[in-house]
Amino acid sequence: MPTMYLRAAALAAAVLPVLGSAEPLSFDQALSLAVQRSEAARAGRAAATSANESARAAGQLPDPTLRAGVDNLPVTGADRFSTTRDSMTMKRVGFSQEWLSADKRAARESAARAMADREAVQAAAAEADARLQVALSYVDAWYAGEALKLTTQTEHHLHEEFEAARARFAAATGASPEVLQLAAAGGLAQDESDEARQQQAAAAVNLQRWVGFAPDSLSTPPVFVIPPEDDFLARSPSIASLQRDVEVARRAVAVAAKERTPNWTWEVSYGQRNGYSDMVSVGVSIPLQVAPSQRQDRDTAARLALVEKAEAELAEATRAVTADYRALCSDVARLQQRIARYRVAVLEPARQRTAASLAAYRSNQMPLSALFEARHAEVQAQQRLLALERDLARAQAQLTFKPLAQGGAQ
Repeated sequence: MPTMYLRAAALAAAVLPVLGSAEPLSFDQALSLAVQRSEAARAGRAAATSANESARAAGQLPDPTLRAGVDNLPVTGADRFSTTRDSMTMKRVGFSQEWLSADKRAARESAARAMADREAVQAAAAEADARLQVALSYVDAWYAGEALKLTTQTEHHLHEEFEAARARFAAATGASPEVLQLAAAGGLAQDESDEARQQQAAAAVNLQRWVGFAPDSLSTPPVFVIPPEDDFLARSPSIASLQRDVEVARRAVAVAAKERTPNWTWEVSYGQRNGYSDMVSVGVSIPLQVAPSQRQDRDTAARLALVEKAEAELAEATRAVTADYRALCSDVARLQQRIARYRVAVLEPARQRTAASLAAYRSNQMPLSALFEARHAEVQAQQRLLALERDLARAQAQLTFKPLAQGGAQ
């Protein structure tokens, strides 16, 4: 069965249980689906397979060469182009084999293995990126859904309270300030709900890109485990890839050093002559390195410079990833502080204001418009808190999923 059909069957087996269930899409299911559906991850795995196959061939001897020909064929006179009349004409067949030492073949295979390891890291990095992107999309979709629930509930409460007070406003003129203010509050609540639906729809489309379908609902957001700095650096995709680049460059230097010794080519052939004894010829071809300081040594020096380049890029990437990790950790700590302070200093007073306004309205000490204003202020505070919690979850997701999956760089 072709590979594409096997992959389609695997994806169907993963997606159908989710589609056929009334349960919300869980975060772990989203991660699994994203990795299975990622074309970048599939390309990385294919590249790793290709590199592994090439590494197996790198340590082999070159294929032998079949050689056939005719020597001393007449081209003038009565015997021209005849292979049987002239006694000097000889038909020849043989083969030659370029010989590489075991050390040189081992060096080439080692270099190819290093490239295969680099491709394996790239494949793991593609899977890690799929996990990161679906994690961010899941967080955005979940918090967009919570924001929509909040605005929808507010719109519902506003409508109920306005209907309850309709009798009191029946005698009021359509242009009274309170009636106009309440109408504006209703329009504002509807607009906020529409904006929340727009944001949820955009987040759902982005999540669908990774999981393959639009889920009816999502379970609670995941609890992220932030890795320590050493673990984050050790499993960083960019660092792991550049570490393999350094290894590839070093193995290339070893290959260049082995190429300092030329490859000999052995040849044997059998010649058939007319009227005379057949002959066997044996020979060897040896490249003459007449200017190694201008050729082979230059190549080795070039490979050494590439090692230095790879090491410098690795050092720079390590600094960048370290700074990235510390910046994200700082963001997480500050967001946690802001959320804790916001709950106490902003959200709780807003809730108390709404409760006091509701009590005052029920005792006819405050107009309904003032209650709506207090409720709207509470909703805005809750929306701001959701935005802070979403930013915190996104920062935690980046700290968790930016590194490679455990063992991916091994």
